[in-house]
Amino acid sequence: MTDTGEQGEERSARERLRERRSAAHRNAQRVLSRAGWRGTIRERLALLRETPPQVYDLDEPTDMYGDRIVASLEERVAALLGTEAAAFFPTGTMAQQVALRCWAGRTGDPTVALHALAHPEVHERNAFSQVSGLRPVRVTDAPRLPTAEEIRDFPEPFGTLMLELPLRDAGFVLPSWEELTELVAAARERDAVVHFDGARLWESTVHFDRTLDEIAGLADSVYVSFYKSLDGFGGAALAGPKTLVEEAKTWRHRYGGMVFQQFPTALSAFAGLERELPRLPDYVRHARVVAAALREGFAAAGVPWARVNPEEPHTHEFQVWLPYDPEVVAEAAVRQAEETGTLLFGNGWQPGGPGLALTEVTVRSAGLEWTAADVRAAVADFATRLPEKA
Repeated sequence: MTDTGEQGEERSARERLRERRSAAHRNAQRVLSRAGWRGTIRERLALLRETPPQVYDLDEPTDMYGDRIVASLEERVAALLGTEAAAFFPTGTMAQQVALRCWAGRTGDPTVALHALAHPEVHERNAFSQVSGLRPVRVTDAPRLPTAEEIRDFPEPFGTLMLELPLRDAGFVLPSWEELTELVAAARERDAVVHFDGARLWESTVHFDRTLDEIAGLADSVYVSFYKSLDGFGGAALAGPKTLVEEAKTWRHRYGGMVFQQFPTALSAFAGLERELPRLPDYVRHARVVAAALREGFAAAGVPWARVNPEEPHTHEFQVWLPYDPEVVAEAAVRQAEETGTLLFGNGWQPGGPGLALTEVTVRSAGLEWTAADVRAAVADFATRLPEKA
């Protein structure tokens, strides 16, 4: 078989496994997270139809180019984050490019200091440099947020420090509150502004033991997502000083972000703020119960070098690492769901190094039903589907 043929077979195998995992998730009686985006169109539309009156008046006229419900959502976000204003964006990628472009114009420096694992560096195809004329520089590649010392000692100037809170690709990790305040102060000592990539900032309050407005108040601007934690249809907001937000709205238009009508997305965001935001602290606390039970379960099953990262999750999401190739554990996870109705690991697996695989675990409302004993029992069953290690 040619190399091209082999690659095609590998892609087909991955696609088949992905389809099986999706079917297993739909059919499973027990999961740790049942995110809305996995549902049907009918189920997603039901979310809008069932929106209670206190969330938003459905008899109000629809929006046009960012008014009415979109403007109301902007006001709600600004109030939650304690900022002067906020602007709705169709995507976080656009929101952050616009924010950092605006700050570059104000500071006179297009250099953005960020982590090597930050979302724009890993998942956005070099959008900063290719689209917005920004120059990203990597402060560190360690699996944690940068330190104040690293910011002070960074060998070149930068106009903006961008911090992803939590840092997803390092395991959804957060610094301590003291570390974060010192980090922000170090950037200010260098006359740099601070922007928070807060796509998942909503669930950081438990770890920091601070309110959303206290956390956002450390930064000069903040981006938040409406679908990653709040289960909305999509969309994002950029929050900060009124003058910055007004300038950002101009660039939003230039970037093609002035969508004619966005009421379904905006309404789903309102629903998420009403339904999911108050429950996130419960998800975070229960994620710690689940993580501990996973560690105990893998230890009892004799699986070598099983890891939960971080050991005590900082949010309601964390990583699990196992000493197998990704396709081996992915097959075991899907078979467990197909054969028992329990889907312990509902996300895909990726390489974590030679002979290692990692996946992300999310605990939402469905996961609150699991006791520690339930998790340990599911781990024991999952482990029987793994090959023995020599």
